[in-house]
Amino acid sequence: MNTPAFTAETSERGYRFLAAEVRRPQQFPREEVEAALARYFALAGEAAETGDWNAWADLFTEDAVYIEHAFGILRGREGIRAWVTAVTGAKPTDLRMTDEWHVIDNDLCIVYASNWRADPAGGDPYQFNAVAMLCYAGNGQWCYEEDVYNALEAQQVMQAHAAAKSAAG
Repeated sequence: MNTPAFTAETSERGYRFLAAEVRRPQQFPREEVEAALARYFALAGEAAETGDWNAWADLFTEDAVYIEHAFGILRGREGIRAWVTAVTGAKPTDLRMTDEWHVIDNDLCIVYASNWRADPAGGDPYQFNAVAMLCYAGNGQWCYEEDVYNALEAQQVMQAHAAAKSAAG
């Protein structure tokens, strides 16, 4: 996987759950959180198709914390926007995310997601899985996300897909 260099906060965070820094202490209706999660995935799909990640980045609060283990700790909506624009190159991509299943406990969501690209030969997709922990902040926005996945596996899957795409012509 050839990704551009990106600078983010990379200090040790110890055992702290960084969502505690931004979490809103209130109850949210489950239907509201479900709708926000569905919108998150819908906008991620639109962004992948168009290369414009602005609407997706706007789903995060101004003070949001985003932990992307391969890139570091991102702080604030604009930090998240800068990161996602840098790693995607602001170009359309055929990489898609699918919410395979999720668990919601008030404002906390655990999502098991597939990240996949279609096989150019029509076989099974090239995919790697991830677990995302999100914290809902209300008004359709998220104040925290942490993505956990095997970065080596992701790189291998992307390389295998690129080779298959190249072979398909």
